[in-house]
Amino acid sequence: MKWVSRVLSWLAAAVVGGIFGVAGTIAHRLMWGPIPIGIVVGTIACGAILIAIRSLTHDRAATVAAGAGMVGMLLIISGVGPGGSVVVENTAMGQIWIYLVAGLVILTVTWPSIRRLPVRTEAVAETSATDSRA
Repeated sequence: MKWVSRVLSWLAAAVVGGIFGVAGTIAHRLMWGPIPIGIVVGTIACGAILIAIRSLTHDRAATVAAGAGMVGMLLIISGVGPGGSVVVENTAMGQIWIYLVAGLVILTVTWPSIRRLPVRTEAVAETSATDSRA
């Protein structure tokens, strides 16, 4: 039954990633004067959900699922709609948003796991201290 819960967590992560991807993609063009507030808020939201999924599940596959949902929904809704509307225009803002989301996904998936870093024990620290005094 453990595999069922893992698959369900991957599905939930993909749905959540897709929701955040759609929200960020729709809001990425929002400007507040000269400040691209949509890209800033979208980047913070998408990065935060990816980091939260990675740190809470301790599972790269769940982060990959969330990132796939995020990038997948971005690609689906970035094309020309049936009425001729375009959500992600071929402008600098649109290009920045696409590469920013892809970069966030790559960064959070490839970030090293903190649990697997080598642990320094007191015995090693004491021998290092005595070696440096000699």
